[in-house]
Order: sequence, then C-alpha cells, then structure tokens
Amino acid sequence: MRAQRMQRTLPSLVLRLLFLCTVATGKCSGKYHELLLQLQRQADLMQDTSTLVDPYIRFQGLESPKLQEHCREHPGDFPSEDALWRLSRQDFLRTLNVTLGLVLRMLGALQQDLPEAAQQQAEMNVRGFGNNIHCMAQLLRGSSDPEAAEPTQPGPGPTLPPLLPPMPSSTFQRKLRNCRFLRGYHRFMRAARQVLWGWGERQGRSRRHSPHRALQRGARRTRPFLEVRRLSPRGQLPR
Repeated sequence: MRAQRMQRTLPSLVLRLLFLCTVATGKCSGKYHELLLQLQRQADLMQDTSTLVDPYIRFQGLESPKLQEHCREHPGDFPSEDALWRLSRQDFLRTLNVTLGLVLRMLGALQQDLPEAAQQQAEMNVRGFGNNIHCMAQLLRGSSDPEAAEPTQPGPGPTLPPLLPPMPSSTFQRKLRNCRFLRGYHRFMRAARQVLWGWGERQGRSRRHSPHRALQRGARRTRPFLEVRRLSPRGQLPR
C-alpha cells in the first residue's frame, strides 16, 4: 500500500517542483515543445478538483449531496471550451492570462476560507502557469519553427471573462457562490488543457491528412474488394 501511495504521489511532487522552479527562476525555455509540455502538464494538475475546490468543500462543510447540487459552475464566469478552440494561439494565451488574473484575485479573497496549504499551492500553480503563458507568447511572436507558427487565420480576438462575481450578503450563499466559481475554474482549466494538448496533435494530424497519404489509404482500401471479386464462385456474378 505504501508503494502504491508513493507511486501516486511522485508525479504530483515532480509537478510541484516544476512550479517552484518556474516561479523562482522566472526564466523562459526557448524550446517550443519543451514549453508546450510544461503548459500541458500544469493544466493537467490545475484541472484536478482535488487541488482546490475539494479542499474548499471540506473546509466549508459542503460535503452533503444536497449541497453539492448547488455547487455547480455559474454560467458566464469562465469562457467555454468552444470559445477557446475558436481563438488564435496568441488570443488563447491572452484569454488564459486575463482569466487567471481574476482567479488570483479570488484566491486572495479566500485566504480565510480555504486550508492555508491549498490556498498557497493554488496561487503558486496559477503564477507558475502564468509565467509559462508569458514565455509561450514571447516564443510564438519570434519563432521560426513551423510547428510553433499560427496554424489558422486569426480568430475573433480574446474571449474575456466578466469581472469577479458579486458576492451575496448571506454567509451561506457566499460559500455556495465561491464553490461555484472554483468549480468553474477547474472546468475552465480542463478546457484549456484540451486546447493545449490539441496544439501538440495538429502537426501530426496535418501529416496524417496529407493528399499523398490519403491516396495511399485509398489504394489500400481498394485491394480487399478486388480480392473478393477474384474469389467469387463460378456462375455467380459479383455484386
């Protein structure tokens, strides 16, 4: 059992060390794939509800299934995944940067409402991710790497979230509102994760869908049909 727990803990420890290194040094990697992998792994961790909203729920006593029904993302707090996919890469990074700035402000307001370790870790995660967003934006502007270049025409511009949601006067309603916001944060990071992993797949997908490879696949698909015609019984016309 201890070995299993250690295996589950090690990847998380490695990612936390990565965040610490990123925030402490403030240095940017000049390698596109290395930087993209860091962003993908950071988004993987930040979309995990166990890093923020779950500790908040336990700390505020909102574990009951009835209360959980009221702890769902409030519509409009964060951009949707469809909206993120429509953005150019630079606009996507700008949207992430502005949205996570709002998250940092919310985390500052929740200092007394979260376990201290979870609040500090979440802030460090957001700041480390933001540093890599800045690095990626710089790299895309000056890169000659075709895989780092903008694959499509610029989209409709950054998708910006609204201002921080107004807080209800009731303490209980405020707890639920914060819970919904944090739930939306994790959903937003899950959507950002999907887009970032999509960046790494586009180059491979463009090779797979090239005209030359499509002709090769078409040629391979015709062979079984020809073999069936040759094996048709005598006196029976092939259909």
